Amino acid sequence: MSVPVPPLLTVRGRTFAWGTRTHVMGILNVTPDSFSGDGLLVIDDPVAAAVARALRMAGEGADLLDVGGESTRPGHAPVTAAEETARVVPVIEAVRAALPDLPLSVDTAKAAVAEAALRAGADLLNDVRSTHPGSELAAVAATHGVPLVLMHGRRSSPSGDVVADVLADLAQALARAEAAGCPPGMLIVDPGIGFGKTPEENLALLRDLGRLRDLGRPVLLGTSRKSTIGRVLGLPPGERLEGTLATTALGVAAGVDIVRVHDVLANVRVARMADAVVRGWRDPDVAR
Repeated sequence: MSVPVPPLLTVRGRTFAWGTRTHVMGILNVTPDSFSGDGLLVIDDPVAAAVARALRMAGEGADLLDVGGESTRPGHAPVTAAEETARVVPVIEAVRAALPDLPLSVDTAKAAVAEAALRAGADLLNDVRSTHPGSELAAVAATHGVPLVLMHGRRSSPSGDVVADVLADLAQALARAEAAGCPPGMLIVDPGIGFGKTPEENLALLRDLGRLRDLGRPVLLGTSRKSTIGRVLGLPPGERLEGTLATTALGVAAGVDIVRVHDVLANVRVARMADAVVRGWRDPDVAR
């Protein structure tokens, strides 16, 4: 049975033709406590630092950027909607002014933050709690007509088959988002590597990533510097680049459409090479 190819998606004038190549999403963490050690709130001028990092990532080939104002690491300190908004809105406004044509995403679970981010210039929503009861971001996305990433984050695997459970939970999240008014072609799925899952479950998901394509939606993969890589390699977050690159290459082979990463340049290079093997390549220097 053939896997359905998701329709084209255009964001801020940039067309994402799913299945033709792997897109790279750069991470901008506007937090003091990011697990990966890249939180910008520890810098004296986080907005200027965010713009500098965004410009660098764009120059390295990022297709879009994801701005987050609340850490999602285990044991993180929760923040109010007002505090999260105060963190992300100035960064989105400044990055939008510096990079007017680059699609921007906001990584949040709060409707008020999502609304404020969209007013500030964000183009899509990354819902880190879409498989939890009561998520309100689908309604926000439908109201504003923007794409929505549905990330899996449930903390149990009832059947003992984590891949089947992730697929079932994401299918339910897709149904809820469509019922809220989101067009199917505006929805993206993310298996939520590291969210409520053991290292063994994360590895099982990575092993069977191709099954997520059965949902008929673009697939986003976020493994960058994750703790499972650290557990396998025995390395701290700052030394997990090679492990991340291995998962990027394997993700491309499985047909993922977006990789969400901290280290843009290295991942762009790996994705391009893996794409050339998996999806085909034309030599630009040879006339056809």
